[in-house]
Amino acid sequence: MTSSRTDPLPGARATTAPPAAGAAGRAHRQVRGGRRRHRWDARFSPYAFIAPFFLFFAAFGLFPLLYTGWASLHRVSLHDPTHMEWVGLQNFSRLLEDDFFWNALRNTFTIGVLSTVPQLLMALGLAHLLNYKLRGSTFFRVAVLTPYATSVAAATLVFAMLFGRDYGMINWALGLVGIDHVDWENGTWTSQLAVSAIVVWRWTGYNALICLAAMQAVPHDLYESAALDGASRWQQFRHVTVPSLRPTILFTVVVSTIGATQLFGEPLLFGGSQTGGGSHQYQTLGLYLYEQGWFNFQLGRASAIAWAMLLILIAVGLLNWLIARRLGRTR
Repeated sequence: MTSSRTDPLPGARATTAPPAAGAAGRAHRQVRGGRRRHRWDARFSPYAFIAPFFLFFAAFGLFPLLYTGWASLHRVSLHDPTHMEWVGLQNFSRLLEDDFFWNALRNTFTIGVLSTVPQLLMALGLAHLLNYKLRGSTFFRVAVLTPYATSVAAATLVFAMLFGRDYGMINWALGLVGIDHVDWENGTWTSQLAVSAIVVWRWTGYNALICLAAMQAVPHDLYESAALDGASRWQQFRHVTVPSLRPTILFTVVVSTIGATQLFGEPLLFGGSQTGGGSHQYQTLGLYLYEQGWFNFQLGRASAIAWAMLLILIAVGLLNWLIARRLGRTR
C-alpha cells in the first residue's frame, strides 16, 4: 500500500520556518530598525540643527579671535602677514606707554558716556509714552526703530552736514539766537558731542523698544494698587516701572557700553579720517586699531589693541554680573 505523502529526497534540506514566519521576522526587524532610527533622530538631530551656528562661529568668530591673540605676540606687517617675529608681550607693553592709545581710550569713554546716558534716559521716556494706549501705536513703534534701520554711512554724512562750520543747520539755528558759529569738528568737546549725537539718534529707538517690551511684562495689578493708594503717573513710573525694569536697564547699559567700546563707523565718516581729527580729538579705540593695522601696517600692534578692547569688554561683563547679583540679593 503506497502513501500519498511524498517523503523528502535523500540529501535534501528541510525548511525550518514557513513563509508566514519569515514575513513576520522581516516586519519585526523593520519595526526594530525604525525604533533605532527614531532614537538616533531624537538624540542627534538637535545637534545637527545647531551645528551651522557653531561652524560659522568657529570660522568667523573663534578662529579670528585666536589668530589675533597669536598675532598680538608677534611683530607682523601687513605687507607680509605670513612672516611673524616673536616679541612676546612687547606689543602690550608698548600700548601702556603709548599716549595715543590712552587718548583713544579716554575719547572712547567720554563719547560712550555722552551717548549712553542721554540715549537710555530718552529710550526709557519714549517707552513709557508708547506703553500707553495711543492711536496708531504700531506706527509710532515702527517710527522710533527707523533710525536703527538707517545706514550708518548715510546717517553720519547727514549729521556731518548738519554740524558743518560754515553752512551747517546747527550753526544756522545757533546764529538765530545770537551764538557765533561753532567749529564742531576741530574742537575736542564739540566733536565728541557731534559724534555722540549720531549714536544717540541711531540707538535710542532700539533701546526704547527693549524697554517697552519689559514694561508690557509688568503686572497691571501693581499699577492699579498704586493708583488706589493715590500715586500719580510720575510716582507710578518711579516706584513701579523703574524698579521692575532694573534687569532690562542693566542689560541696555551693558549693550550700549559694548557698542561704545567698538565705535568705529560714526567717527570715521564724520571727519573722513582714521586719525579722528587733526589732534586725534575724537579718535576711538576702533579708529586707533584701524590706523595701526591698515595705515601703519602693524598687524601685531593692531591685534594687541583688539585684545585690549576684548579685556575691557570682559571687565564690563564681570561688572554687569556683580551688579546683577547684588540686585538679585536686594529683592
